[in-house]
Amino acid sequence: MYREYLKNRIGSLIYITGTLIRGLSSQTFAEKGYDLTPDQYVILYLLLENDEIMYQRQLAEVMLKDRANISRIIDIMHQKGLLEKIPDSNGRKIYKLIVTEKGKEIKERIFPTDIDLIKMITNGISKEELAITFSTLEKMNLNIRDKVKLQI
Repeated sequence: MYREYLKNRIGSLIYITGTLIRGLSSQTFAEKGYDLTPDQYVILYLLLENDEIMYQRQLAEVMLKDRANISRIIDIMHQKGLLEKIPDSNGRKIYKLIVTEKGKEIKERIFPTDIDLIKMITNGISKEELAITFSTLEKMNLNIRDKVKLQI
């Protein structure tokens, strides 16, 4: 039914798809007993895939989260023992984020579930279709990124 309303509304369809993916991820993580949100998993993934050379502000920019939101997520992850916050020598409110052994273990435990979710979400979509989708979304992103004033 919603398809008719959104037939020519790309932004709405992207938003709804993103909401469904986030909901599916949250639901799956909860069902499997992971004490982690999708955002927390993405942070672990980003830090580990980038050799842990990321700062809180960089994460905020990559994830399009405001400072307060990313700070809250990081604090929760720190309390759970997933991250260490190392003060930067250039400023006392600037932190380099380091994934702890516990964080690495949880990321590795969740990774197969992440792959399964990706397979479920992309079921019936060819590699060529996915490549076109990524390319198109990246172009849309570039078209509007510098026009949006985010408080990051």
